[in-house]
Amino acid sequence: MKIKFLIFIITISSSITFINAQEHTKDTIDDQVVNVVKPYTPTISDAFKIKNVPKLNDSNSVKKKEVKYNIFSIPVASTFTPAKGKAAKVDKAKAVKLYDNYASVGFGTYTTILGEIYLNHELSNDESVGGYFSHHSSAGGIADVLLDDDFTKTSLNAHYSQKLRDFSWKIDGGFDLQTYNWYGLPQIFFDVTTAAMIDPGHSFNSFNIGGKLKFDDAIIKDGSVRFRRFGDDQDSGENRFLATTNFSVPVQGEEINAEFNIDYIGGSFDQDFNGNSQIKYGNVIFGLAPSYQLKQDDLTVDLGVKLTYLNDTEFGDNKFFIYPNIEASYRLVDEILIAYGGIKGDLIQNSYYDFVNENPFVSPTLFIAPTDQRYKGSLGIKGKLSNNVSYNIKGNYYAEKGKALFKANEAQTFATENYQYGNSFGVVYDDVTTFSVAGELNIDVNRNFTLGIKGEYFNYNTDMQAEPWNLPDIIGSIFLDFQISEKWYAGASTYYVGERKDQSTLVDAFIQDAPITITLDSYFDANAHLGYKINDQLSVFGKVNNIANQDYQRYLKFPVQGIQALAGATYQFDF
Repeated sequence: MKIKFLIFIITISSSITFINAQEHTKDTIDDQVVNVVKPYTPTISDAFKIKNVPKLNDSNSVKKKEVKYNIFSIPVASTFTPAKGKAAKVDKAKAVKLYDNYASVGFGTYTTILGEIYLNHELSNDESVGGYFSHHSSAGGIADVLLDDDFTKTSLNAHYSQKLRDFSWKIDGGFDLQTYNWYGLPQIFFDVTTAAMIDPGHSFNSFNIGGKLKFDDAIIKDGSVRFRRFGDDQDSGENRFLATTNFSVPVQGEEINAEFNIDYIGGSFDQDFNGNSQIKYGNVIFGLAPSYQLKQDDLTVDLGVKLTYLNDTEFGDNKFFIYPNIEASYRLVDEILIAYGGIKGDLIQNSYYDFVNENPFVSPTLFIAPTDQRYKGSLGIKGKLSNNVSYNIKGNYYAEKGKALFKANEAQTFATENYQYGNSFGVVYDDVTTFSVAGELNIDVNRNFTLGIKGEYFNYNTDMQAEPWNLPDIIGSIFLDFQISEKWYAGASTYYVGERKDQSTLVDAFIQDAPITITLDSYFDANAHLGYKINDQLSVFGKVNNIANQDYQRYLKFPVQGIQALAGATYQFDF
């Protein structure tokens, strides 16, 4: 009985102890915070491929038969012994010594004197200075001419240039002196007695200074300026200033090229042809010509326009012109056949200086005005027939308002000036349209033989003038140069000029005869030269001009010298 009671007491006590332990455990457990330092990165374990070698269970398989072979070497006696190779020698051409300076002088018939001196000296790798002198004169002696026909042309120029890091520049200047004679006296109107009273000599002089500037990598690519003073011994004078610059402007990744120019001219003549009032002229031209080049495969197109503003400083007249400026080319067959064309226009600034250089027998009584070349269209093909032969064929059509034409002045029986005897030329202006077809062929063989052939046919339509005075209907030329040997060289040239027309008019104090239209004959002028190099520095030469001895007239009543011969020498040197 005591044992049972003890077991009951122990059981109750154990239950109470267990309950208290549970309650105490619930009170002592706290919440825990887990910080994840690295995200879980799953990985895939390597896979192991089971290698099974298939077996062919074919009862019909054929066993490869083993092949055995032997090589029987048989010795062959040979007496051939190869020679040792030897490199071939290449003949090296001797380097040609090039000289920076030369002097040339020659003497010929008609008491002709020809001289040239060219100098160029490098002050440093980036600086150079130089000059040029030329003289050409003749005492005359043209057959059947009643007046003196001698002439002289002398020129002296100097320059200095320097190249810097980002640009280069050059400045130059010079003098020119020319003397001529109005010797084209119309002998159908005047005789020896009248000729004795005429002093046909007249002279021109000019001074010019200018410079050029070229940038290597800039918006402005280059620029140039030039001032020229030109005059004569008849109290005529002309000033001209010309400035031009080329620049490019980037626009949305593309490049627009443009040219801007200023052209001023002003001058005067002491009197007009009839000895009355003084002639004055002057104007300034501003021009801007932007263009854009488009290239696609074999096609190249230059799209542009030229904007020109003219201010006549003498008459106070202002005009604005817009000209097309478009060119295009397309390679039809690589370099063999290229088609090209374009249409352009411009306001051409005429000057006394330019007229004299083209025709030195003009009278100092000209009216100077610009020519409005409204458009000039061209279309042609060009290319290479071979590496040594190239060609060019094109057609032109252009319209010009106020085109300058040389026309013989009238002959006055009451003349008081030496140029009023019908022995000088004036300038008339007219609206002229011109169509022409031109061709050119060039042959160059190993630089020892070159041949060039050119020709062009013209068709003119005038508005007010009866004829396109002194404009030829055909012109042509042939040029030939031949290096005969290391010492000998030769060359030839031939010019052809077609028929031209002019007028001859006699005026006395009371009656003016009707103008007589005269057709000037076409002519050939053939020339040749031969030279021999004595050494690297000294050479001698001979020239023959007008080989056919033609007494053709370049202008009305102005015949040229007959056959002419000249011999001289050229010496090259360095400082």
